[in-house]
Amino acid sequence: MASLCSHLLSFLLLQLFLPFLSASVFANNCTIYRLSLSLDQQNSSWVSPSGEFTFGFFKPHNKNQFLLAIWFTKIPDTVVWSANDNNTAPTGSTVKLTDDGRLALYDPNGESLWERPAKGAKPAICAAMNDNGNFMLLDENHEPIWQTFQEPTDTILPGQMLEIPSTLTTRRSEEDYNDGRFQLRLQLDGNLVLYYVAYPTEVHSMAYWATMSIKDNASSKLVFDEKGYMYVQEGTKRIYNLTKTDAGSPQDFYHMARIDSYGVFAQYHYPKSNRCDKRWSVVQRIPENICNRFDTLLGSGICGYNSYCMEINEEPKCLCPDDYTYVKQYAPNEGCRPNFELPSCQPDGWDTNRELVDFHEYKNLDWPLTDYELQTGSFVDLDTCKQLCLDDCFCVVAIHNGNSCWKKRYPLSNGRRSESVNRTALVKVPKKNSELYPKKSCDANNKSTLILVISILLGSSVFVNILLILVISLAIFLYKKKLLNFSSVSSASAANVRSYTYKELEEATGGFKQSQILGRGAFGTVYKGVLPSDPRRFIAVKRLDKVEQEGEKEFKTEVNVIGQTHHKNLVRLLGFCEEGEHRLLVYEYVSNGSLASSLFGITRPDWNRRVQIALGIARGLMYLHEECSTQIIHCDIKPQNILLDEFSTPRISDFGLAKLLLAEQSRVARTNIRGTIGYFAPEWFRKASITVKVDVYSFGVVLLEIICCKSSVVFGMGDQEEALVDWIYDCYCKKKLSELVENDEEARNDMKRLERLVMVAIWCIQEDPSFRPSMKKVTQMLEGVTPVSVPPRPSSYSST
Repeated sequence: MASLCSHLLSFLLLQLFLPFLSASVFANNCTIYRLSLSLDQQNSSWVSPSGEFTFGFFKPHNKNQFLLAIWFTKIPDTVVWSANDNNTAPTGSTVKLTDDGRLALYDPNGESLWERPAKGAKPAICAAMNDNGNFMLLDENHEPIWQTFQEPTDTILPGQMLEIPSTLTTRRSEEDYNDGRFQLRLQLDGNLVLYYVAYPTEVHSMAYWATMSIKDNASSKLVFDEKGYMYVQEGTKRIYNLTKTDAGSPQDFYHMARIDSYGVFAQYHYPKSNRCDKRWSVVQRIPENICNRFDTLLGSGICGYNSYCMEINEEPKCLCPDDYTYVKQYAPNEGCRPNFELPSCQPDGWDTNRELVDFHEYKNLDWPLTDYELQTGSFVDLDTCKQLCLDDCFCVVAIHNGNSCWKKRYPLSNGRRSESVNRTALVKVPKKNSELYPKKSCDANNKSTLILVISILLGSSVFVNILLILVISLAIFLYKKKLLNFSSVSSASAANVRSYTYKELEEATGGFKQSQILGRGAFGTVYKGVLPSDPRRFIAVKRLDKVEQEGEKEFKTEVNVIGQTHHKNLVRLLGFCEEGEHRLLVYEYVSNGSLASSLFGITRPDWNRRVQIALGIARGLMYLHEECSTQIIHCDIKPQNILLDEFSTPRISDFGLAKLLLAEQSRVARTNIRGTIGYFAPEWFRKASITVKVDVYSFGVVLLEIICCKSSVVFGMGDQEEALVDWIYDCYCKKKLSELVENDEEARNDMKRLERLVMVAIWCIQEDPSFRPSMKKVTQMLEGVTPVSVPPRPSSYSST
C-alpha cells in the first residue's frame, strides 16, 4: 500500500509492455504495437523520445482520481491535453490498445470510461508519443487515424494546427478539469471567436472577442508554428497575427497557448535554462483586460456570482467582498457566498433593524447589472445613497456615482474593479457581534413557545387550563430569576476589572523605580509590581504618557471593553487607574518577555515552536476581530507587543488602546524608516479608513519575521538594497525558500509548510486591503484547513 501511494504521488503510475511485431517495419514511424497502462503497475511512464512530454495517468490536486493526460515532463503540473475531464478514473483503472484497434480507458470493473476512435473506424495497430506532445494512433500503413492534436482540450502547442470547426474549452479552475464557461472557436466562417457559454445546454452564448476580419473563409486554419508564432492562415498566407511580439526561440523556451479558466486566451513561454525564477510568463493575452469585457444580462460573468474581477500584476483575479467567502476555495471563479443570512425583509431579520446593519465601502467597484432601482438628483451624495439602501430591506448593495444611486439585488453578477470604474460600492452586511441580533432569535423562540402554550390552553378543559397557568407562572418566575442571576454574573464579570488608586500602584511598583521597568513603548512605560493584597502574584503596570483629549472621554469605556476579553492568546487586563492626570492599566504579568527578544536574540525558538507562536497570534487576532463582544482593532501588532508565557504561548498585549492613542500611533507610523515601512499598512500613509485589515497587514510582516528570525526594521536599516519583504518574496519567486532558514535544519526539512506560511504572509501584506484575507481565513490557511492560492507580488517596499 505504501509503495502504491508513493507512486501515485510521483505520477509514476503506468506499466508499459513493449512486444514488437516487426522492429524493422515500425522503427521509424510506430515503435509500439500493443500498450497497457495501469494505475496498479509500478516503475513506468511513457515519455516522448526527447523526454519533453509524458503520456499517462495524472492526479489533479484535491482529487483521489486520475486523468488520462499529457504533460510537460519537466513541468509536471502543466497538463496540455486530457481525455476524461468530466469522468475521472479511480485507482485500479487501465488504458489499453484493444484487440479491435481502439484506445480504451477502463475502470477497475472493466467498464469503459473513454474510447478513441469511435466504433466502426479503421483499427489502429500501434501508438506513438511524439516529441511535439502529440499522441497518435496509426494504422498498418503508418497513417494517423486519431491524434490528440485534432481533439484538443484547452491548450495548443507549437506544431499544432486547428482546422474549421475547432473548439478549445476552459477548465472550471486551475485544479478542476471539468468543462468551464468559456470557449475559443474557429468558426465555419473562418473567424476566431471567444465565447461565454451557459453549460450544460450552451443555448446562451455571448462573444466577447473576435478577429472579425475574415469574411466567410471556410479554409482558414489556426496555426501555432514551431518558432512560437500563432496566426490565422488561408492557404499559405497569414491573414491575422495573434502573436505580436517575439516569444523566444524554441531552443531557449517551452511554448504553449491556453484558454484559461478566466476566459483569457494567452500564449506563454517557460525558460529551459537553469534560471532560479522559472515560471510560465505571458507573451500575448487576448483580450488585454478580461474584467471589463462583460455586459451580458444573463450569467455570472468572469468570476461567478457575488464576486468581482480585478487585474493584479496584469492577471485577472476573482475576489470576494469582506464577509463573503469563495463557494469553492480551489475555484475562485465559481463565485462567493455571504457568511451571513440573506436579507429576508422579515420583522425579526437583521436587514430590517438599522442598528444591526453595517456597510463596507469600496472605491472603483461595480456590479453593473442586477439593479432594480435608480435614485438620482443633486441631493444624492454618498451618505444619502447609503441611507437609501439602509431604508430598503431588499437592497444588498448600493452603487454611487456622482448624483446617482443604484440599488442592487442578489445574486450580484459581472463584478469588476479598476481605476476606470468611477463608482463606489456600498455592500450591506450585518454588524459583527451585535448584542441585538442574538436576542432577536431568542425572542422569536419565546414567541413561538407562547403561541404553542396559548393553543394548548384554548383546546383543553378549564381544570387543565388552570393547572397549565400555574405551571407557566412558575416557569416564568424561574426564568426571570435565572436571567437576573445571569445579569448579576455578567456584571460581576465586568466588575473583575478593578479600579486602583494611584497610591496603590505606586506602592506596588516601588514608586515606579527604574529597576522595575519591563519595557518602554511609544505610549508609556511598563513596570513590574506586586500588590500587598496578593504578594505571590506579579502584575505589569502600564503608565500611559499620552492620552488624546478625545481619549480621556473614552478611557473608562475602552477599559470595560478590554476587560471583557478572555482568550488564551491575549494578555488579561486586571484593572486600571483614572485619577487626576494619571492613566494606568494593570495587566497580568507574563514571565518570558516579548516575542522580539526571543525571536531576535541569541537563542531562538525552534521551527515547530515558531509555527505554533504564529498560529497563536492569528487566533488571538481572530478573536479580537470576530469573536469578542465588541470588535477590537489592535493597530499596533509587532513582536514587541506579543509576550510569551512560561509555556511559550504567545499573548497579545496593548489591544483596545487604538481609540485612546490613535493620533500618536499615526504620527509614529509616518516616521518611515528607510527601506521599510515597518508593520504599518499603507492605509496609514494615505489617511484612508482604518479597518481590521491593518492588523492583517501587520501580522503578515510579523509572520515573515517569525519564519526567518529577522527583524524587518533592523533589516531595512542595514546595508541591504531591499526590504525584508522584498527579499523574502524574491526567494519565494525564485524557489529559494531554503535561504530564509539556512541555519535551521528543522525548517529546511519542512519545506511544504514553510512555503505555505510564506504564501499566507504575502497575501496578508497586499497593498489593497480588500486583497488581504480575514484573520479567520489566515488562521484556517495556517492550520492547513483552507488551501493557499498563489499570491500576487506585493508592492515594493524599497520603492515606497
